[in-house]
Amino acid sequence: MNCPVSWRSRPGSFVSLMSLYESNYIRLAWLVPDVEKAAATQVSVVDGDCPLHLAIEERSRYTTTLRLTYVFDDDAGPLADPDLLIRVYRDARLAEVQACARWHRHALLESLRSQLARDLGDRWLRNVMLNKWLDYCVERGHHFPALAT
Repeated sequence: MNCPVSWRSRPGSFVSLMSLYESNYIRLAWLVPDVEKAAATQVSVVDGDCPLHLAIEERSRYTTTLRLTYVFDDDAGPLADPDLLIRVYRDARLAEVQACARWHRHALLESLRSQLARDLGDRWLRNVMLNKWLDYCVERGHHFPALAT
């Protein structure tokens, strides 16, 4: 799937941030084609990757808030990483990370966060992370179908 993005030319500007939100919406739709009809909780299991967990946190007339994460076994109990809270603006066709864990236990995710944090604000950082992770999840074969009606 090829989805060109326009936010790469001027990172950090308001216009590019809105373009990034639009790109996130498109990529999220590859993973969750109908967020309005997605089950409250689902797990996508594919060969060669960790189970991907989706939980719908809130539904309203124009928005859906969901949590997307891997869950790892840890000595202290289950650990969600990355733990992203995503607001989907269905009417505007935008998706924005509202919150995420500040530090990641996996070196690759932490290096991406550290590299971007030197140059970009938190909002930009969280949403670039989502954009890249959604690409990765789709490439691995993850998918969350809508509930049967």
